[in-house]
Amino acid sequence: MPTPHINAKEGAFADTVLMPGDPLRAKFIAENFLENAELVTDVRNMFGYTGTYKGRRISVMGSGMGIPSISIYAKELITEYNVKNIIRVGSCGAINSDINLQDVIIGMGASTDSNVNRIRFKNYDFAALANFDLLQNAYVTAKAKNLPVRVGNIFSADLFYTPDPSSFDAMEKYNVLGVEMEAAGLYGVAAEYGANALAILTVSDHIRRGEALSAEDRQTTFKNMIELALDSIIAGDQA
Repeated sequence: MPTPHINAKEGAFADTVLMPGDPLRAKFIAENFLENAELVTDVRNMFGYTGTYKGRRISVMGSGMGIPSISIYAKELITEYNVKNIIRVGSCGAINSDINLQDVIIGMGASTDSNVNRIRFKNYDFAALANFDLLQNAYVTAKAKNLPVRVGNIFSADLFYTPDPSSFDAMEKYNVLGVEMEAAGLYGVAAEYGANALAILTVSDHIRRGEALSAEDRQTTFKNMIELALDSIIAGDQA
């Protein structure tokens, strides 16, 4: 049923939802990868669509930027629309010298400077982890596509413009593969409400080297990530 943030009808969403941060990228995915996609929600222009991919019903919806935003939408999708799987498809920044623009990263775990999971978890440290089946499906699918991927820890930051750049030194030391702003919150929500979550990310910029993808490169490279996410869903159904 409709919520304060989603005006879709009951049953409007598939059991699996791809979530880019940008609602316009959700529109792009729906128009270019899904068949017979229909707009099912548009509150605050946070567009959500449902269509089919290779005959499989799949939805895509924007999450907005940051942990608070994705937490709202993920929670409502799970508890009010019976969504079982949410796969974040987004961008991240790299720190380590052996990671390059256009690399695809699968977030096995998500460290964070946010307090949201401590609030959930009685002020204890919560290990924000991806669902293993979703992760395995994505990894196996990437190998079948000959698409190089890195799997490991990512960092979900509360601040885009951090006042403490030295924090990147600690992330590099502990082999954090990418920095973004949503995954730890998504993983926490999924754990709390009994759903499955995964983040698949494309390196769009390199924090140390000051490199960034052009708009054209983002579209081409993000296509690889989106197809990986979609095909991993099909692979999971066939497993």
